[in-house]
Amino acid sequence: MSLLGGVSVVELGTAITAPLAGVLLSDLGADVVKIERPEGDLFRTLGGTKNHYFSAFNRGKRSVVLDLALSDAQQSLRSLICEADVFLDNVRPGSLARLGVDPDELRRLNPGLVHCSITGFGATGPYSQRPAFDGVAQALSGLLSLSMDADDPGVSGPTVSDNATGMYACIAILGALAGREAAGGRGARIEVNMLEASMAFIGGQFASAMQTGVAPGPLTRVAGSQAYAVRCADGPAIAIHLSGLEKFWTALVGALNAPELLDDPRFSSASDRTHHYLELRDELAARFARDDRATWEHRLTDADVPFAPVYDVLEVIDDPQVRALDTVYRAQHEDGGLDAGVRPPYLIDGRRPGERREVPELGADTDAVLARARSHPDGAR
Repeated sequence: MSLLGGVSVVELGTAITAPLAGVLLSDLGADVVKIERPEGDLFRTLGGTKNHYFSAFNRGKRSVVLDLALSDAQQSLRSLICEADVFLDNVRPGSLARLGVDPDELRRLNPGLVHCSITGFGATGPYSQRPAFDGVAQALSGLLSLSMDADDPGVSGPTVSDNATGMYACIAILGALAGREAAGGRGARIEVNMLEASMAFIGGQFASAMQTGVAPGPLTRVAGSQAYAVRCADGPAIAIHLSGLEKFWTALVGALNAPELLDDPRFSSASDRTHHYLELRDELAARFARDDRATWEHRLTDADVPFAPVYDVLEVIDDPQVRALDTVYRAQHEDGGLDAGVRPPYLIDGRRPGERREVPELGADTDAVLARARSHPDGAR
């Protein structure tokens, strides 16, 4: 089902934030035209080699190369915007004005346009002109403090601020498109920044900190949620999440055949187990080290304990539940290369939205797209 069939998007974006918002719209059926500089999106060849991340954020789009330092290319961009429903960018504040498409000009060119501008820190304030990437936004927003060891600081794991920003941008665009008809066809200007998106993504932690005056740390949430990861006798790890519910705690004790834990005053209640989280983690680790993971999986399943094996990304692909859901796709390119990734994580009327489409080669659609754009006069839509 193509929910956004007929919706046209012009994306002036690079790296992750805007491209992710664009690919989410593409998955829903929008026609997304990606504007790239002559050397291409920096994510095409990050580090000097083909970057496989690029396909995850740009599948199903059309690629148009424009050297926006040239007046003719700027005119082509204006023509594309004239006939678009959505214009999506993640350039620094002030950059659009230098291209002749500041917000006032965009409204003149296309009153029905939904314009979503993504920045690192917003258009105002002392940091507005600073460059920003995921690690910067994670640090400033407090998000990094929830995963980093303060005694051994470092950055690890996937992009979070980038992804949260792209998703919030997509949500806002969908809302603006839905409300456009009620607004008499008038478009909207949306501003999303990585700092606020990252803060909103951990809104529960901010609410708690502001109401209690205590800043959470890496173990605050997991202690309250009673979430653990422990190693089994054969080496692999297993994760358990009890969510503070007594029935799951009792079930876990039964699976462990450790009734003494029920009598331990440190673990008598959910609040006790939260307070003594590290001690309980050590108790669980000692017991899980006695048997292999397969044995524990059987015991925990029979006891109805919320758990999962801790997989690496390649192991996830072969899990029977992931296979049953048909979550990943693989396709061979004509040149022998492999296109593979994760399908949209939702069904609409029982079906995945849209059909998987190829990742565009740089500039593959320039001639076709611009031929149509040149027929559009530079003026109000």
